[in-house]
Amino acid sequence: MDKLKSRWGIESTFQLIIIFVVFAITGSSSVYVARPFLEWIGFDRSIFPDSWWSGWIYWTIRLLIIFPIYQVLLVVFGWVFGQFRFFWNFEKKMLQRMGLGFLLK
Repeated sequence: MDKLKSRWGIESTFQLIIIFVVFAITGSSSVYVARPFLEWIGFDRSIFPDSWWSGWIYWTIRLLIIFPIYQVLLVVFGWVFGQFRFFWNFEKKMLQRMGLGFLLK
């Protein structure tokens, strides 16, 4: 725990616990929000035919939708729990490592 706290620049164990809670809530929430969002834009599971490749297409689209939802919710829940600065810096670093740093300029 101490190694992780020093790597992330965290001062207390309580702050580390809050960060873990935010990660957990964000992951669960992004998966939960993805289904109604897909239905809203017209990508319901029922529109795909019953063939072997339709499941792959549906789940690929769903994962591509979950990713940006997760990014936004991570910063929002970080702000709600008082850890906005940590999660904003985390988000910027993650996007830069993925080659999407141009989105922040």
